[in-house]
Amino acid sequence: MGLDAKILTVSESAAAGAREDRSGDELARVLVEHGFRIVDRRVVPDGMASVSAALLELSTGFAGLVVSTGGTGFSPTDLTPEATRVVIEREAPGLAEAMRSASPLGRLSRGVAGSVGRCLILNVPGSPKGAVESLEAVADVLDHALELLAGGRPH
Repeated sequence: MGLDAKILTVSESAAAGAREDRSGDELARVLVEHGFRIVDRRVVPDGMASVSAALLELSTGFAGLVVSTGGTGFSPTDLTPEATRVVIEREAPGLAEAMRSASPLGRLSRGVAGSVGRCLILNVPGSPKGAVESLEAVADVLDHALELLAGGRPH
C-alpha cells in the first residue's frame, strides 16, 4: 500500500527565498525511504495565520501524513504547535513524546502530533538533523496509525 505525505516548511528565510529548504529536502528523502510518496511541498513564513491556513489546506480531505518542519522552539515567532492545535481534532501525545525523546535537544521542541479526519500531522524541528531524528523516532508506527485513521482494525 502506498502512503502519501505532504511537507510544510515553516521558515521566514526559506519563504523569502533567502535560504534553501534543507529540512524539507531531508524529510522528503527519509519519507521516500520509508515508502511514502511526496504529493505536495510548501514553504510558509512563521506565524499563526500562515501555518494554520497551510495545515488546514494540506489536511482537508487528505488521507495521509503531513509533516511540518520549523517553528517548534522557544523563539517568540515559533508558533507552529499553537497553529497546529487550531487545525487538529485529536492530539497524539505519544508520537510527540517519542519525537522529543529522539535526542537531547529534542527536549527543546514544543512540537505536537495529532489527527484531523484521516490525516496525521506531525511537527518536527526546523534543523535538518532534528527533523530527521524526530521522524525516524516514529517512522515504524506511521503506517499503522494511518491505517487506523482510515478505519482499519487494531491488531
